[in-house]
Amino acid sequence: MSSCLPVFRRTLCGAAVVFVCNTWAQEAAQDSVPPAETKPVTTVPQVEIKGNAYDPRRDDTASKMVVGSEEILKYGDTSVTDVLKRLPGISVTGAAGRAGGEIRMRGLGSGYTQILLNGERAPAGFSLDSLAPELIERIEILHAASAEYSTQSIAGTINVVLKKAVKTAQRELKLGAGGGRDAFSRNGSLQWSDKDGMLSYSLSASVYRYDYDYGGAHDSPALDLGYLPDGRQNLLRLISGDGRGRSEGINLAPRLNWNRLGGDSLTAQFFLNAGRSSSHSKYQTQTVLGARPDYDGNGSASGNHQAFGRADLSWVHKLDGGAKLELGVRSMLTNNSTDTATQGRIDGLGLVLERTVRVEARYRTLSSSGKYSSPWMPGHALAMGWDGTVSRREEQRRQRERDLPGGSVPVASDDNFDADVKLLAAYAQDEWDITPRWAMYAGLRWEGIATRTSGSLFDVVDQRSSVWSPLLQTLWKLPDTKGDQLRLALTRTYKAPSTSNLVPRRSMSTNNSQFEPDRQGNPQLKPELALGLDASYEHYWAEGALLGARASARRIDGYTRQGLLLIGDRWVSTPVNDGRANTQTLELEAKFPLRAVLAATAPAIDVRASISRNWSQVAHVPGPNNRLDQQTPVSGNVGIDYKWPGGMLTTGGSLSFTGGGPVRLTLQRYAYTSPRRDLDLYALWKFNPKNQLRLSVSNLLAQDYESNSIYTDAHGSLIRSGISSTAPQARATMEMKF
Repeated sequence: MSSCLPVFRRTLCGAAVVFVCNTWAQEAAQDSVPPAETKPVTTVPQVEIKGNAYDPRRDDTASKMVVGSEEILKYGDTSVTDVLKRLPGISVTGAAGRAGGEIRMRGLGSGYTQILLNGERAPAGFSLDSLAPELIERIEILHAASAEYSTQSIAGTINVVLKKAVKTAQRELKLGAGGGRDAFSRNGSLQWSDKDGMLSYSLSASVYRYDYDYGGAHDSPALDLGYLPDGRQNLLRLISGDGRGRSEGINLAPRLNWNRLGGDSLTAQFFLNAGRSSSHSKYQTQTVLGARPDYDGNGSASGNHQAFGRADLSWVHKLDGGAKLELGVRSMLTNNSTDTATQGRIDGLGLVLERTVRVEARYRTLSSSGKYSSPWMPGHALAMGWDGTVSRREEQRRQRERDLPGGSVPVASDDNFDADVKLLAAYAQDEWDITPRWAMYAGLRWEGIATRTSGSLFDVVDQRSSVWSPLLQTLWKLPDTKGDQLRLALTRTYKAPSTSNLVPRRSMSTNNSQFEPDRQGNPQLKPELALGLDASYEHYWAEGALLGARASARRIDGYTRQGLLLIGDRWVSTPVNDGRANTQTLELEAKFPLRAVLAATAPAIDVRASISRNWSQVAHVPGPNNRLDQQTPVSGNVGIDYKWPGGMLTTGGSLSFTGGGPVRLTLQRYAYTSPRRDLDLYALWKFNPKNQLRLSVSNLLAQDYESNSIYTDAHGSLIRSGISSTAPQARATMEMKF
């Protein structure tokens, strides 16, 4: 990571000068009150010193964008996904206003974008959307890999940092509620912090509940269409359905910090996330032409309980010469249980399938890290360290089916598996201030992963892999300019297969088809390796004003795609390594206060805009639209904020756009998704310094989301087309300090 040492030194010197000058002025002012027998002394003039604030995006050699708490909370969002969709270079897939969208950088998902929580990957089953934005101190976006974090970041890294800063006697309570045509939510949060001598402590807590009902006139219709090679239609099915559900949970994040004389500090931070959810859905298929599906009607009901706990203990010890030693140990525990009941009906026969599945999973992790940093030579900031993690995943799956007239042979099975994952990483990095305008960052990281899985229905699977990641970044502030600078980065990153993708067990679908295949892991799956090049230009011409352009390219070897196989009479989807792919991105960004381009008397309006264009090519798929991982081709956003005279009212809006279009997945498979547009507005009314009301409206355009899947071969073509309707959501949050 980039060193803050030069900036720290300048800040420290500036603070010392301010302290001395203020002390001098205060003492002189006291002395200026003379006794009766003396002459008045001349008043010492006040000295005002202004220093440049440290901006990690502008000053760090390694490319990084930091989003603070104020920006995170601006629109009153209840999910991290809604916050991220407005940030430059980030897109969110899926229907607007509905949960479950995938977070992407460079338009790439499926693990290409690394999501971290306090610098570490969250365990399987944990969703960022269960994390309240009020608990977040900042979000760090790393476009190019850094040796300090895992290099499993082909597209980039999003690091969500929980609140750490302790403010004296902070008390803040927030209560919110919102809803629309098909959903209603309420939430509350509490921030409590104080200090007692060298001990400081804080507690962040939040609760939430979300209810939805996508039914009635607002269901999600779908069509199944089939055509013979000569173009004649041989299949038409009309599918209608609805769904409803609820999720609720609680987040707790207490923190203790003890500072000793001499600069040492000991910190204990805890995080608990617990919640439960339930959902019910049903679908009915009307066959107008062609073969009927296995079940004309199917429904499911599921319930989930999950608990995630994390404990961090870290120690910082300052050494001579500005050196520092940081040691940390962390433990995580996740318990997750899911009960699912599935029913299948055939017209004229009634209920012919009734299946229940219970899955219990436990994920345990113990990890340690260490980092030594030192200004070992003039102009150099050296850091080296390690990360080690041992984790174990245990899962038990129990499936039972009723023996019903007209149904298939019932299946009763127990399927258990264990997975042990060991990760060890070591790194070294150096930031070199070659000249006042030219800085270089060089890093090298080695990561090794060993995975061992065993189960009741498959043999033991052992896999080992290791990757060396050399990293180079440079920052050049152009001469004879005030705020123009260039960045360049060369990186080697990778993507390791997930544990679930390595387990060779099969998950059965209900209406098995090319569009609803069974799922099975691949124990022979290998990591994907990528070489990356990033270049960017940034122009800062006024306070808070930026124009930027970024271009990047990645060459991915051994990339993973979902293969589709016909095994017996069932379709099975399994991940496979399939050659080389290339991806390129061009990003443009602008943000500035209106007064930076107009007169100083212009309204207090802040403007921001960005657009990203992505391309990719897959070696084995000929023809157009062969985008990697259904890559988002284009995304962008534009927003304004206006602070009204008097400072009591602030309003703003944001329009986000995510492109869609056709994509060719393989020689036989195609897909299409419609573009997504999100229009959000907010207003913040400050009654007084301690009380304020935040109002927001999201998804004002209420655009329906369409998706199509196409399969074609020598026997003809099949098309699955679906539409998800959406609706605007309004929200109000009362924020009180006491």
